[in-house]
Amino acid sequence: MNYTFDEVMKFIEEEDVKFIRLAFRDAFGVQKNISVMTSEIKKAFEDGIRINAGKIRGFEDCPHAALFLKPDPDTMAILPWRPDSGRVLRMFCNVFTPDGEEYVSDTRAILKKAVKAAADAGIEFRFGTETEFYLFTRDEEGNPTRIPYDQAGYMDIAPLDKCENVRREISLTIESMGLTPERSHHESGPGQNEIDFHYARPLKAADQMTTFKMVVSTIADRYGLVSDFSPMPLADQPGNGYHINIYAVDGEGNDVVRHAAAGIIDKIRDITVFLNPTDASYARLGINTAPDKVNWSSAVESGMMYIETFKGRTRAELRSPDASGNPYLVYALLIHAGLLGIKEKRELPEEMDHEAAHLPGSRKEAAGLAARSSFVQGIVPEEIIKAYTRI
Repeated sequence: MNYTFDEVMKFIEEEDVKFIRLAFRDAFGVQKNISVMTSEIKKAFEDGIRINAGKIRGFEDCPHAALFLKPDPDTMAILPWRPDSGRVLRMFCNVFTPDGEEYVSDTRAILKKAVKAAADAGIEFRFGTETEFYLFTRDEEGNPTRIPYDQAGYMDIAPLDKCENVRREISLTIESMGLTPERSHHESGPGQNEIDFHYARPLKAADQMTTFKMVVSTIADRYGLVSDFSPMPLADQPGNGYHINIYAVDGEGNDVVRHAAAGIIDKIRDITVFLNPTDASYARLGINTAPDKVNWSSAVESGMMYIETFKGRTRAELRSPDASGNPYLVYALLIHAGLLGIKEKRELPEEMDHEAAHLPGSRKEAAGLAARSSFVQGIVPEEIIKAYTRI
């Protein structure tokens, strides 16, 4: 929907909203926000709300002292854990310069440009996600521990699975905010969980992932727990993956996923530092079922990419990313790599090729590949490349 200002104000009045949380992201996808009273919302839409650019990670080299947040009304959601009286409304924002131009290093703007490039080429992408996280207990002082909330395993049930109620509340909360969780279950590690989302258009999928991490953290805290999406929370247990399901059709409805997957496979080493941006990311790759080679499979879900066709539709599941990545930047890069494969009608390499290249083995190696990549340089602003490749 495209809500007008008057419709936003009517919603605010009907829902008894008193505070508006204007949310945005730093270059690494970490959600930030500033809260304003309802009397400031007209100013937010017209002029934007000022923030200090130099205080935001990845924006340190911004040529402007200040940047401005303008809310996207289509992202309106009531925060259901806040009071019913004097409610809190959250909207995601786009970041603008003092001249009224979209800020080049706002990763939401980078994704919007990628979506436009796809539309101009007659291609529609959608993304679904399968995200893993651990739940740990807190000590008597409330400090996070590394003690898992339970000792259950893959798809176990209560009473072994003590996380069941937490996952249910997370899913119901997300649904009440207008998002669409698909399924949830206990994962392989003790205290490890997975919640999956249906396919969504790229911008909604990225907003959804940002909301999801916030909700998981909030609900876990209400249970006296702490959530952890990091790639390897426990050295001797499975890591946390962020599997991305990719769907793509052309203007005539033709399935072009295999060409898109071939393009992503071709560029994956160049973009890995954005999909796996922390040192811990590389401790996960190659451990348990996490991939470490640039390969694909239609038979087993152990390659870097799993590709299957069901009822005439193809799904490509990219299994190398982890949730420390910025979903806006990740989806933008996947769209551009996919478009390259579609434009050139690239074919997939040999399935589970034993001679396939390895994914970068360290952040330093991945950073070097990205810094030298003309493909990356054509998509990602220099400011963000520097932030990600700085060792």
